[in-house]
Amino acid sequence: MNSPLVFPPSPGAEEARRRSAADGRPVIRWRHGMQLLRAVALHAGPEARRAHWAGIRREPAAAASVRAVADGNETAPTVVLPDGQARVGPEPERVGELL
Repeated sequence: MNSPLVFPPSPGAEEARRRSAADGRPVIRWRHGMQLLRAVALHAGPEARRAHWAGIRREPAAAASVRAVADGNETAPTVVLPDGQARVGPEPERVGELL
């Protein structure tokens, strides 16, 4: 479930934001190895690949963007919608709906 086939490599925080603005798909900020990711992938199914995945562990700008909307915490997953609104730590079912 942590496979790049499910969670593609991070394009970087700025590139993910740019792609999201261009194609209307959300950005999911995530942390590698999170148990919750399995549940997110199961609920989102193939739609999970539609999102732009940006890892916060290796990407300081992605981590900073999460802290900015999560009261200083690095809560993952955090879903950033194309309009800039963020959903911090949504339930796995909700992530599937946002996709």
